[in-house]
Amino acid sequence: MIEPAHPKLPVTEQCALLGLPRSSYYHRGQSESNANARLMRVIDETYLAYPFFGSRQMTLWLRRQGHRVNRKRVRRLMRVMGLEAMSPKPNLSRPHRAHPVYPYLLRELEVTRPNQVWAMDITYLPMPGGNICLCAIIDWHTRYVLAWELSNTLDASFCVRTVQRAIAQHGAPEIFNTDQGCQFTAAEFTQPLLAAGIKLSMDGKGRCLDNVFVERLWRTVKYEELYLKSYGSLVDAHAQLDTYFHFYNERRPHTAHEGGTPGEAYRALAPAAINQ
Repeated sequence: MIEPAHPKLPVTEQCALLGLPRSSYYHRGQSESNANARLMRVIDETYLAYPFFGSRQMTLWLRRQGHRVNRKRVRRLMRVMGLEAMSPKPNLSRPHRAHPVYPYLLRELEVTRPNQVWAMDITYLPMPGGNICLCAIIDWHTRYVLAWELSNTLDASFCVRTVQRAIAQHGAPEIFNTDQGCQFTAAEFTQPLLAAGIKLSMDGKGRCLDNVFVERLWRTVKYEELYLKSYGSLVDAHAQLDTYFHFYNERRPHTAHEGGTPGEAYRALAPAAINQ
């Protein structure tokens, strides 16, 4: 995708055209062993099917499938992948102690229009040679993916860029919902949203399903895209996911829209949206 020896376009401009930070092209992430990479994919697939599995249950499950693992190894890999059992327990969401946490505003809220509520989350994508993170913003009413981005570092900056791009292209939402992760409670992320008059909403501790539509999106992306392919690099993953998200938004029928697509639903109702 990127040609280092291109006669006219330097690497910096090629990365800009693809929407990738230049550091992503040069970065070489610390990779797990091939055996661990294969095991992480099995863990990820199992977690999608049984998201209530913690490291103990996951270890027992893997052993029954013929994998020679101990709980310490499984727990470490699940931690690297950002996976925890979807069940209420103390300290499931760990915001930075110095960062404020905002109340959850969506309980019993009737969402009736585009841009009334946006939701954002981060998921882990296992890849050969390193691990990458995918963040996405979805419109709750239409399930339309407004913006997304990949990164090989789990910090707030790539989330901020994604939000900036979504607002520039679609206007601003009335409410923006996330979990309590430190990327979303950092001032770098929250202050621009508050300054734009956007209400912040955050999932409660141990309430993964407070952001249910993004969780469903991750499940769809992984079953329909990730597990059917093998990405060779971050650039390759970006190109393949760009194709998939266009398919998801514009061509894939959605039962919530009686066979229509999220893109069709979003554009049809856009005049009623907030802050357009």
